[in-house]
Amino acid sequence: MTLDTGLDDRHFMSLALEEAKKAAEINEVPIGAVIVLDNEVVASAHNLRETTQNATTHAEILAIQEACNRIGSWRLENAVLYVTLEPCPMCSGAIILSRIKRVVFGAYDPKAGCAGSLMNLLEDERFNHQCEVTSDVLGKECGEMLSTFFREIRHKKKQEKLSGNAANN
Repeated sequence: MTLDTGLDDRHFMSLALEEAKKAAEINEVPIGAVIVLDNEVVASAHNLRETTQNATTHAEILAIQEACNRIGSWRLENAVLYVTLEPCPMCSGAIILSRIKRVVFGAYDPKAGCAGSLMNLLEDERFNHQCEVTSDVLGKECGEMLSTFFREIRHKKKQEKLSGNAANN
């Protein structure tokens, strides 16, 4: 796993952050993904799990589907995936199976991350494909967006609980 602060990486991660903002606006966990091929964005997506009530509609999965449809192949061999949060096991599996060349992520996910936190599926040599992984690109910004989102949810729940207690008295 490498750390990279290249201008291109930051540019494309900022586009993934824009996708994450779209998710937050509809009360989805703010995770965004962008897939780049030959320095051109071929797909972008954000989490839709709450909207669809489908556990598989993570930003990475949706972006992979869009990229495959756009290029007409399931093989994304020269593509780079930019995602604001370290991929989970499901997304890591889809990344490996779609043959994405490189994954660049922002914030680490100590509870579900499979690109270095809990394990590193993406670079595991036991699989028939490995990805180059670059971590912590705009990591502070990505992490702050997630922290703010969950802090606001906790605050709303606390306010609802307090309102409920006041109504019962």
